[in-house]
Amino acid sequence: MIVFPNAKINIGLNVVSKREDGYHNLETIFYPIKLTDALEFVESDKTKLTTSGITLDSAPEQNLILKAYHLLKADFSLPPLHFYLHKVIPFGAGLGGGSSDAAFTLKTLNGFYNLGLTSEKLENYAAQIGADCPFFMHNKPTFATGIGNKFHEIELELSGYEIVILKPDVSVSTPEAYKNVIPRNPKFRLSEIVKNPVNDWKNLIVNDFENSVFPKYPQIAELKQCLYKLGAGFASMSGSGSAVFGIFQHLPANLENKIPDGVLLYR
Repeated sequence: MIVFPNAKINIGLNVVSKREDGYHNLETIFYPIKLTDALEFVESDKTKLTTSGITLDSAPEQNLILKAYHLLKADFSLPPLHFYLHKVIPFGAGLGGGSSDAAFTLKTLNGFYNLGLTSEKLENYAAQIGADCPFFMHNKPTFATGIGNKFHEIELELSGYEIVILKPDVSVSTPEAYKNVIPRNPKFRLSEIVKNPVNDWKNLIVNDFENSVFPKYPQIAELKQCLYKLGAGFASMSGSGSAVFGIFQHLPANLENKIPDGVLLYR
């Protein structure tokens, strides 16, 4: 079995309020993109994970793929599996790669081994892994509220545009990004704002994490401006960073030669 877990971008992110449990209520739009990992499952005598591609920053046994497997293994009879992950989606980038790997693990095991789990039950397993993990169960443009775990499917189509991702050689942890964020109640909901033309989003849509991340990592802010200079209709940091994305109607010629040295380019 081979599947290709995809990344997502956050179009806007408003930190609305701090909750009594210490978490924050927010609103954002998750949009699936074509950047993918490759994940293969093979029955084996021992459950383990082997990786290639981008070197991960944690031990294989801590990977969310194995967490997803063991969640199902606790409730169903599953054979030992050897997982092979070729990692392409950068971590610490706000692109949801780890959550996507876990979600695709849950979906694939459910289908291949006929576990009979409904979408709702799969989402309950996914929610135990991470707040954005259930999004990848449906993988459609979604307006998310709560702690990023209440989903409302929306009409948003960007297939006529080119999406470019830039990833500097830094990673941003979510607690770090939250550290200096001041919650605020936005005047207009993102689900309404995105009905405007993409070229109008620059003056309407914000990612509140940029205010806390950009001062510490100015190279991320510079990449956002780089995308605008190259002609992006809209550019933003995704999630809590460190990747930034630009939405283009037309890509400039020789794009690769116009990106700063040491920055990863995905398109």
